[in-house]
Amino acid sequence: MEGLEFVEPSKLYNILQQATVFSCLSDPNYLLLIDARDKDNYNESHVITAKRAIKSENDEFIVPYDAELECKENIIVYDSNTASLKDQGPAVNCGSLLWDMGSRNTVKILKGGYEIFSALYPFLRTQKVLFMPREMDDFKPFPIEIIPGFLYLGNWGQANTAYIQKDLKIKNHINCCVELETFFPESGPQLLHIQVEDRNDADILSHFATACAFLDTKNSENTAVLVFSCLGISRSATVVMAYLIHSFKWTLEEAYKHVLDCSSYVRPNRGFIKQLAQWEEDVLGESKTNVDDPNF
Repeated sequence: MEGLEFVEPSKLYNILQQATVFSCLSDPNYLLLIDARDKDNYNESHVITAKRAIKSENDEFIVPYDAELECKENIIVYDSNTASLKDQGPAVNCGSLLWDMGSRNTVKILKGGYEIFSALYPFLRTQKVLFMPREMDDFKPFPIEIIPGFLYLGNWGQANTAYIQKDLKIKNHINCCVELETFFPESGPQLLHIQVEDRNDADILSHFATACAFLDTKNSENTAVLVFSCLGISRSATVVMAYLIHSFKWTLEEAYKHVLDCSSYVRPNRGFIKQLAQWEEDVLGESKTNVDDPNF
């Protein structure tokens, strides 16, 4: 349908986790999340920061008075369980209204609705209706989800926060920091330590094969892994891209695009990008991505 697109639960999860110094949820123009279920279901629980869709006396959706559709970067609507954009359910009907009334970007409809999202991410459910600006500033994001249920990308603080490991069921870490202090105290079956400084001349290429073997093992065991570095934007992102090239036989450009889609703040240094280009050639048998292209 025009103006609407389906999004996976992991996409909404990652949108909720974007942050620099503060969570992106602090920006009032960043996200408008609409719950199109009935009032009782909304009051029982809803996705954090979601606003209930308002209806007129004729039982028709109306645009919230403070929606400012033309300013919102992301508009996402969900109901109980939307399986297709062809469904004329509450989420699609509400999303169509928001598009028709001036959304500047395509309105996203959550695939599977609240039932699927809340089952996957129960820690993002709430009964709270109103969030103050200071609460949004204090919102602590979770690691970014790269491969749903398996591979996460984060920073040192997230890797050492107990409730994050519990909520995401993370049993393994790849530590890309030079520092040794981690949630898992010793290297072993649960922890791979890659000691690399975030410098253009640092050798990270020689660690890719070991990291990929570690991740393959954990994938076969069906246990989740968090790859982290100090800020979660360079060294850890580089290792994650190397695994995507290895596992899915993606080009470097495809791997980079996927990780950027998950987190808009990843920025591997140029030395690491060149080493990823060499890894791409080693894995795929030929060079596919021109990293010297100014558009890359």
